[in-house]
Amino acid sequence: MDRRFALRGLATALLGLLAAALPGPAALATAVGSAPAAVAADAYWTAERMAAAQPVTTGGRRQPAAVGEPVPPSRPFDGLPQVGTFFWTDGQNVGRFCGGTVVRSPHRDLVVSAAHCLRSPSPKLRLTFVPQYHDGLKPHGVFPVELIYIDQRYYDLGTGAGARWDYTVVRLGPREDGKEVQSAVGGFDLLPYPGYRHRDVRLIGYPGNSDATYPKPLDCRSATHRYTSTDPGAPGDFLEIPCAGYVGGTSGGPFLVRGLSGYALIGVIGGYHTGGDTPDISYSSYFTRDLIALYLHAVHGDPPARPGSV
Repeated sequence: MDRRFALRGLATALLGLLAAALPGPAALATAVGSAPAAVAADAYWTAERMAAAQPVTTGGRRQPAAVGEPVPPSRPFDGLPQVGTFFWTDGQNVGRFCGGTVVRSPHRDLVVSAAHCLRSPSPKLRLTFVPQYHDGLKPHGVFPVELIYIDQRYYDLGTGAGARWDYTVVRLGPREDGKEVQSAVGGFDLLPYPGYRHRDVRLIGYPGNSDATYPKPLDCRSATHRYTSTDPGAPGDFLEIPCAGYVGGTSGGPFLVRGLSGYALIGVIGGYHTGGDTPDISYSSYFTRDLIALYLHAVHGDPPARPGSV
């Protein structure tokens, strides 16, 4: 057996044991009426409104890369059931979006994304997750967001100095029929401490602009390695992957590797410069015990950190 796969299986089992050792989820006021919330979200997020939604902006923008070594191409496809998009409206009633991935959990209700997608204190109205969104379709329905878990240091330090904590665990309510998201679409293993060098990584992201009326997600296979930041304003070590065409909007999309039980999630587009400076090179914060802590808080239903709470 490949030692890396064995370690991935051990990490997944450890997460399961830690989660099982916790008490059941705390009773949450937001959980009451989740089905009505799903009904309202499904009615609001029409194909036209989802198509008009704009990617999250964090002050920077991806510029064309300088001519250099060729990078693996990306291609549009209809997506995976476990990968989808968050939609919400901001304080100016503008639709926004960012990617996310369903991960296996005891209560079958967790999604992992990039923290910079959901960090802003601006209102997030009708915040909803749509698995496998493509071409204006909601093939698995919609799931309202209940709680967002972001590391307090990311709130306090911001997207630059806090770049190494650019990940979030999001807890979802059930869809209209009462089914939890993992029961509806499945989920991937969450793999902390995955290492930096991987020969075959699948990168998926939802682009912020497309010639199509309803953009499809992008798919690419490439290798990752370690990138140590030289920017003192964004310190840390990150996963780096070359894949062509990952423009703004792809934030939160998954880095996936094959494991013992299907795909495992080892990163999300974000981290260094909130995902990178060019469409052809993307980054992820490195998954550590800090992400495990967020995952366990989400399983337990603990109160999440808040901006400016220290």
